Amino acid sequence: MDRIQAPIIPVIGGLIRETPGTISLGQGVVHYGPPAEAIEAVRQALARPSTHEYQDGAGLPSLVSRIARKLARENGIDVDRGSRIMVTAGANMAFMHAVLAITAPGDEVILPVPFYFNHEMAIEMAGCRVVRVPTDEHYQLRLDAISGALTSRTRAIVTITPNNPSGAVLGESSLRDVNTICRERGLYHIADEPYEYFTYGSARHVSPGSFDDATGHTISMYSLSKAYGFAGWRIGYMVYPERLASAMIKSQDTILICPTIASQEGAAAALDVGRAYCEPHVRELAAIRAIVVSKLSALGPIATVPAADGAFYCLMKVNTGMHPLALAERLIREHKVAVIPGTAFGMEDGCYFRVAYGALQKDTVAEGIGRLVEGLRAICG
Repeated sequence: MDRIQAPIIPVIGGLIRETPGTISLGQGVVHYGPPAEAIEAVRQALARPSTHEYQDGAGLPSLVSRIARKLARENGIDVDRGSRIMVTAGANMAFMHAVLAITAPGDEVILPVPFYFNHEMAIEMAGCRVVRVPTDEHYQLRLDAISGALTSRTRAIVTITPNNPSGAVLGESSLRDVNTICRERGLYHIADEPYEYFTYGSARHVSPGSFDDATGHTISMYSLSKAYGFAGWRIGYMVYPERLASAMIKSQDTILICPTIASQEGAAAALDVGRAYCEPHVRELAAIRAIVVSKLSALGPIATVPAADGAFYCLMKVNTGMHPLALAERLIREHKVAVIPGTAFGMEDGCYFRVAYGALQKDTVAEGIGRLVEGLRAICG
């Protein structure tokens, strides 16, 4: 455990608490909460004795059936073709289950850089090795780099789209190529999709689990944390090949036993409301994104920000020799704005920062981005 990186969010959070008035462009959460129907469903559930008892480890049947309908309707995934659904305490837990189910200590998992830091942490906690592979200048997959990284110990390739931390939406053709590599080499394609609804302009999300012949080697992971404002409720779910069922339930039963029943009842109600609940918030985030892109583009030679067509992040490169954490600390203490150093996401070849704008309203994000621009000009200009 000493060799595994410390979670960066609490580190930055501690600096924020020491500097009152700081606007955080750090943690990846949304500014809205769950639909009223979900809250009411929990209220009703609390009066039922079964809510306070252990239930099915894979999830409440009523929630699992709703997830199956959603997957078929929105993701093109038919779970009756050899897959199973498991409800988890968020997509992070789903990823941990997947790693434990498909690897042995010493195995390798390929993570395109930038990656989500908890993925690296989970792989290393399982006694496995992370193999980092580069992406292109727009954070799109490089199939040559992935193919060149394969060894006899490779067990899986991970993709995240829309991407955390870059906001890139991965192209369908490259996702199909990854799926083909996995099928031909006997590997798993772990597809992390918590930001599936958060795309802008012409960008569209594609689920690798919908591809022909994907069922046997694709593990797909989703979450209600973002789309439904469920971050604190800890509800996600995964779709995985039938042959992994024994390993998955062992991990679930050991770590969790079963997902929180009240949260599952709320999740079922949220899925009844459906994607329509999220769409107005996505439109609002699109307007906020426009503010972010406009203000950051004014930094000119000080920083570069590739287009980010999904999630609610930008991954910017600052042209400085400063260490990212040192610069992040100065931005908090001197300019009262917080961003996350790119080193947490595997960006080691320069000074990168993830800028998150999902948790803020228009006026607040404009102020926060303004502080970031002014701070970078003052420190690095």
